[in-house]
Amino acid sequence: MSFLREISPLVRNTFLSEKDVLLRLAAQIAAEIQQGERKDYIEVLDLSSGDLHRGGIKPITFVRQVLAACFYPALLEDDSLPLDVKERADDLLRQCDGGSVGSYTDSCGITKIKHGLSKFITRRDGGVPSSPDDIFITSGSQMALMFMLKLLVQSKVPCQTGVLIPVPTYASFNLALEDHGAVIIPYYLCEEQGWTLQVEELRRALHAGRKTCNPVALYICNPGNPTGHIQSRKSIEEVIRFAAEERLFLLADEVYQSCVYREDTKFESYKKVLSEMGSTISSTVELASFNSASKGFMGECGLRGGYVELVNLDPAVKEYTRILFSTRSSPPVGGQIALDLMADPPKPGDPSFLTFSEEVQSIKNMMCKNACRIQEVFAELPGISCQPLKAGFFVFPCLHFPPRAIKWAKKRQMEPDMLYCLQLLEETGLHVRPGCEYGQRKDSHHIRLLVATHEDIMEDALQRLKTFHMRFMKEFS
Repeated sequence: MSFLREISPLVRNTFLSEKDVLLRLAAQIAAEIQQGERKDYIEVLDLSSGDLHRGGIKPITFVRQVLAACFYPALLEDDSLPLDVKERADDLLRQCDGGSVGSYTDSCGITKIKHGLSKFITRRDGGVPSSPDDIFITSGSQMALMFMLKLLVQSKVPCQTGVLIPVPTYASFNLALEDHGAVIIPYYLCEEQGWTLQVEELRRALHAGRKTCNPVALYICNPGNPTGHIQSRKSIEEVIRFAAEERLFLLADEVYQSCVYREDTKFESYKKVLSEMGSTISSTVELASFNSASKGFMGECGLRGGYVELVNLDPAVKEYTRILFSTRSSPPVGGQIALDLMADPPKPGDPSFLTFSEEVQSIKNMMCKNACRIQEVFAELPGISCQPLKAGFFVFPCLHFPPRAIKWAKKRQMEPDMLYCLQLLEETGLHVRPGCEYGQRKDSHHIRLLVATHEDIMEDALQRLKTFHMRFMKEFS
């Protein structure tokens, strides 16, 4: 008990979130199914997180073969592995001290892998130069984002640091801002126009924020989580001009950049657009761009490989950044290898190319098919509206609850979409997330579910959701 009184208030004041409540219920139900105590359904379908492999999508063969050979080098003598797999694994092992993935690496990442990432960025952006010295590899892109917050946020000054963040956005980022002592300045995406980011709304939020704090950074998630939107080039240009005018540091979370469904839509990075806006802006706006091996077609969440590329940082500030990154131990070697394979996959003519390209295309086709199927089902259901899905891992439909359902939730002292998710999980075994966890406009309600899952799992999930929703709406009408 005496120790409990000494625990940091930041920990002591942590509350049981919606995520915790749903996770506990899902675990309880799974245990009851295993013990034969549930008869209505045989398994919990978890579409609550952005985990492709949990969603039934198989890992990419080339990625796993190279990883296997790196972790167990005896496989380099195995004739069943393609030649390009063995050559790649051998080359990666040469970059590791002692030829082992068990060795520490440079705290900012293996040099050759950083060179590979800079080439990948240059190709992606149509020739815009990228330097390995501006790239910092971390154990996941979220860790890179935390380091940038540590660099930007000054909590112990008369006026606290403010960061503009979109609503909705994922809850863990809000918690990270609070942990770093930053003030959250919310700006609302326009749902009615496909979750667009409007500069007028940024101006409103910034003006309000300046009354209570010192706004220094603007965070953007593009493609969006949980919304599934993607910014147009015009929108990105407007945001960059706004950042230039207001002297804001841009934090561009671009981890879903390879997940674009619509044929008439393409991803353009903030760095690429910035580089083409004229020297007055292109050489002055400071930008941090984040990417990860967890998202996209690889979906290697558990390997923890991410990076940040810094653009236009003052050399002195960049040196402090390098010092800051060097204070932690090296990022996981498995995650670094995954980033290398993401940045430089098999090429035409390589032994693994055909299998690799077929597997990647299959995953993309499945996600596109799921997106279409989701919109078809939601269009049939009363009380649900959904903006067109364009990119990312998730769909974030709006639930239009009858007044009786709202009253019922208030009586239970819960947000209506949270209670909806609890009932959905309890009655059908389908685990999705409530919109209140991500932030939403007053009196609006949503759920978030994973699009990036196997089509059979998606069909099962949609049938469970459809059956429950019709019963729910009938009960409260």
